[in-house]
Amino acid sequence: MLTVLIETRNSEEALARTLASLIGAAVEGVVREVIVCDRGSTDNTHKVADQAGCHYLAEGGITAGVRQAKGDWLLLIEPGARLVEGWTEEVLEHIGRTTGPARFSRARADRTPFLARVFSARRALAEGLVVSKMQAAALCKSAGSSEALARGLATKRLAAEIRIAPPV
Repeated sequence: MLTVLIETRNSEEALARTLASLIGAAVEGVVREVIVCDRGSTDNTHKVADQAGCHYLAEGGITAGVRQAKGDWLLLIEPGARLVEGWTEEVLEHIGRTTGPARFSRARADRTPFLARVFSARRALAEGLVVSKMQAAALCKSAGSSEALARGLATKRLAAEIRIAPPV
């Protein structure tokens, strides 16, 4: 059903937090697989991914992850981000009625004041990204990272919330 792609670099602790938030969806059968696309980690990121049962790609980046994904829909998420309970229903409803990409809403605790948002650098994946595999594959041709893939996309805002990863 849904393949989760997480691009990492020395993110073992953050990856563990993100994977923990996906357990319920994996048990329900919503998350079919998790692919960790590594970008040269020197810590134990590969061990965390392996112990959690993820597919670990040491090279090839997000493009290789998209190619290997079995799901028709992809969820791209930053290591350290955590999806808030109840997100699966919202995502299933979205993919059942549309073909366009979507992002999660920031959890209330993570919302920043207006001026802080205006003057801060935005990370394209801070709110995650739900996108069809077909669209992601087309975007990968010109994107070298998951951040570049997500940048500039017109997306629908989901009611489901995400706790954003702290800036690195």
